[in-house]
Amino acid sequence: MDEEDAASDLKTVSPGRSLLSSAMVGSANRGRVLQTLFDLGPTSRAELARLAGVNRTTISGIVQPLLDQQVLVEGKPIRPSESGGKPARPLWFSPEARPICGMLLMPDAVHTCLVTLAGTISAEESEPFPVERPRIADVERAIELCTARTLAAARREPLGIGVAVGGMVDTDRRAVIAVNLAPVLNGFELGDMLTRRFGLPALLDHHPRALLVGDRWFGKGRGLQTFAAVYTGEVLGGALYLGGHLYRGQSGAGGELGHTFVQVDGDICSCGRRGCWETIATLGWLRRQAREIGIDAPDDIHSRRLVELARDGAPGAEDLLDRYARNVAVGIANLQQTVAPNFYVLHGDVVGGGEIMAKAIARHVRALVPSRSGGEISFAIGETEDRAALLGAAGLVLSELLQFPL
Repeated sequence: MDEEDAASDLKTVSPGRSLLSSAMVGSANRGRVLQTLFDLGPTSRAELARLAGVNRTTISGIVQPLLDQQVLVEGKPIRPSESGGKPARPLWFSPEARPICGMLLMPDAVHTCLVTLAGTISAEESEPFPVERPRIADVERAIELCTARTLAAARREPLGIGVAVGGMVDTDRRAVIAVNLAPVLNGFELGDMLTRRFGLPALLDHHPRALLVGDRWFGKGRGLQTFAAVYTGEVLGGALYLGGHLYRGQSGAGGELGHTFVQVDGDICSCGRRGCWETIATLGWLRRQAREIGIDAPDDIHSRRLVELARDGAPGAEDLLDRYARNVAVGIANLQQTVAPNFYVLHGDVVGGGEIMAKAIARHVRALVPSRSGGEISFAIGETEDRAALLGAAGLVLSELLQFPL
């Protein structure tokens, strides 16, 4: 958009106060209708009109261009109720709509895919980085190859590229700030590189925040105004969705939950400080403890195997499971006491432990947090790690397109 176009969208009536142009109002209304479909699933025009408090003609005026552009499609007529009326045809996202390219950038590899507006993943690709001392040129080459293969599978030009980064990011500059496990990525201006190479808008965000965006659009967070996502694995992270907005902080610096302090003078974290939540609730801690109590193949331990060992009565496994769950719960309890999301979506390693692990974490959180009326805490198990991150990466682009300020 050039300066004249931008200026035409804002009609100034007094200093500091502006009105939206008719074009911007139309765009915002389209975004709200699409957001409602994401939250509710296939929905008829009549129901959309009822929810929006407008007549059906108004809704038809909004959705008809979306049908013409193959963004939406009408489903088969639904039989009317006994009271009669015209059969309703639910609206949903067309399989022919332009897809989104989702990318997961981790310290050792890049993963890409195409995501439909309905949340279906296809054309998945991955490319590892060189094991020994990779250079930034090697990383760029791997990202370009992987992305090009994915984009080649698209029948229509993708709407954009969304990237979930396993490290700190500057969301304004669309750049990687630091990846502790892969210093070669530090300062990498990935967004500019992708736009320059593929001619598509590109958005970046921190991996846990991308997980939450995926939950918001395609997963357990649909339709919720407040919830949190927590990720465990080799590292630990989380993200907050408060009052209908993703909390990022200035330039995306907020939400580094894995580096909140839970033990004064505790173990040294990979960030160089002591006592971070990450030092007691990641696979590194779990494997050290497994080694100390003599569990077989301790370097291969994870939540799924730990649950199996505890179920089989392996010595020390049940106690270790309980301690690991409590360590995860400590950070969640602090989060609950601070901002009270009440609803938590679990991702990463603990998902492998299934309901047993989730219930153990929930039990400890409830024991650590005072009970309050209306403050019931609940937990859900999220998607598998890569799928959740890729959906979340696509959700970053989706949010921008819908003019939905995360």
